[in-house]
Formats: sequence, structure tokens, C-alpha cells
Amino acid sequence: MRPPVLAPIRREGWPFIAAAAVVTLLLWLAVGQFLAWLGALLTAWCAYFFRDPPRVTPVRDGLIIAPADGRISQIVMALPPAELNLSQQPLPRVSIFMSVFDCHVNRSPFAGKIERMAYHPGAFLNADLDKASEANERNGLVIATPAVRIGVVQIAGLIARRIVPFVREGQDIAAGERIGMIRFGSRVDVYLPTAIVPLVSEGQQAVAGETVLADLRPADVIRSFRTC
Repeated sequence: MRPPVLAPIRREGWPFIAAAAVVTLLLWLAVGQFLAWLGALLTAWCAYFFRDPPRVTPVRDGLIIAPADGRISQIVMALPPAELNLSQQPLPRVSIFMSVFDCHVNRSPFAGKIERMAYHPGAFLNADLDKASEANERNGLVIATPAVRIGVVQIAGLIARRIVPFVREGQDIAAGERIGMIRFGSRVDVYLPTAIVPLVSEGQQAVAGETVLADLRPADVIRSFRTC
């Protein structure tokens, strides 16, 4: 399932859409139609960028769901950020790169409690670079159950300048539930438990709240779904 073009718009986007619309009007009045049409395209793109389409999330214990739309850019063993206190050993990490044309609303990959939430200031390198995981501004979450802990890290990119959380530490959360967004190009890393093999491959397109990244249970059963 691909994200629809027409979808509800997040309230965080309305100031940007309104600003683009005002610029378009001023260009129309002061300069002429050509630049005004460019402003109109910018306004339409802002509305498209801040879309928040509903998703149909598989609901079953053990499923790890993609937290972001975009291309799976890396599947590697890597140390999680120190501020998360997740592990001192490398864990399987799945990185999803979001272009400026992807939906930027991020969703929880797992059902549990937000055990830890840690913001780390940093640079704004290209989010597709491996060193962006350590150097860039980021916001990390540890989602935990009594049996397992999953790390999710939102990483600001080259032109991203704000990570906007929708959740708080200590909150219970369901798989597929919205956790925040990153404005204008970025990346999300998911740290899986040791020895868990991802079910996706590099270069694959992921859909937030729908694509299954991994399965913690050895045998599959009939899955159920919910729309959110």
C-alpha cells in the first residue's frame, strides 16, 4: 500500500502552508504571474509534505513495523546511541531514509512503554551518510516490554531543522501509533534485539505503520490489522 496523495494535513504544517500562500499572494500583486505560480507550487508542496495519511498496521505480538516512509538505506550491526542505555554491544540496525517527497510522520514500530526518550543536539549532515547516526541532531526512544527493548532514533538531515515529538517518556504506545515527525528530509534508525534477522532488504521502500521489518516470534500465525 502506497501513501495516498490526498490526505489529512498535520496541524504542525499549517504555519508553513499559510506562509507560502502569503508569499504567493505578494508575488502575484508585486511581480506577476510567473513567480506567483512558483509560489503556488511551493504552497502545494508544503501541503503535500505535511500530509498524514491513515495506515493499516498489522497487530500481533512480536512484529516490528517500519516507523517511517522511505528507502531502507542500511541494514548493519551498529552500537546504539549511548544516551539510550540500550546496549553496549552492536545490535542489528535498520535505517530508513526519508526524502522531501516522503510522508514525514513517524510511527511506533512496536507496542510497549516508552521507557526512555533522549534528545541529542548535533550537526545537519546528509542523513543518508553512515556518520549521521552519531553526528546529527537526533531524538531517541526506547520502547520496552518485560521481554524486549527496541530502539528508535529520529535523525535530522541536511535541510531538516526540527524534530517534533508527539509522545512523552513513560507513555504506553501501540504499534503504528504516531510518535513524531522530522521537518524536511531525514532518517529513522531502528535497533533490533540481538540475533533478530530483518525481513527487509537494502533499497526496499518502506511504508510507516505497515511494512514489517522483523518478527520476534519464530513461527507466524494469522495476523490481524487496525487502521490508524
